[in-house]
Amino acid sequence: MHIPLSDDEIAYIEGEDGTIALAKSKGRFFYLETEEREVILFTEPEDLMVASSFGRGEKIRRGLHCTLFQLRELGAPLIVLPKGHPASPRLKTVVSIGPFTRLSCTIQPGTHPEQNVLCGSEEFHGLEIIAGPRGAEIKGWLAEGKGAALVVERF
Repeated sequence: MHIPLSDDEIAYIEGEDGTIALAKSKGRFFYLETEEREVILFTEPEDLMVASSFGRGEKIRRGLHCTLFQLRELGAPLIVLPKGHPASPRLKTVVSIGPFTRLSCTIQPGTHPEQNVLCGSEEFHGLEIIAGPRGAEIKGWLAEGKGAALVVERF
């Protein structure tokens, strides 16, 4: 599935139990904070910011939008928690930034500094999101068409 996406848009993929939001990074750089170090993550204009949350609906979409806005427009850092951190199960949104993101339901939210894997609901497990100049290519989503929704709005 191809999702056309411009610099001023955000796309939401809603499943039954989770929502994914996509927005272009616009070639900005991001601070990635781990327990040991700070890394500067440089991006290309077509790279994607991918945010994942459990749940669906207006409230979840607004939360995902706010998270991506804080990162891209306000320069908030990406925080990576150490494995086993007690706050991990309480995270409402997790984010990955780059040219490729694979979703997994078997990882602990917020604990992966690698920017190519992201925690998501079970229905999105194995989903691959590939950035391109005109948006995103989505591969491996088996739930497509089963009560799923795609919404594209102004960022």
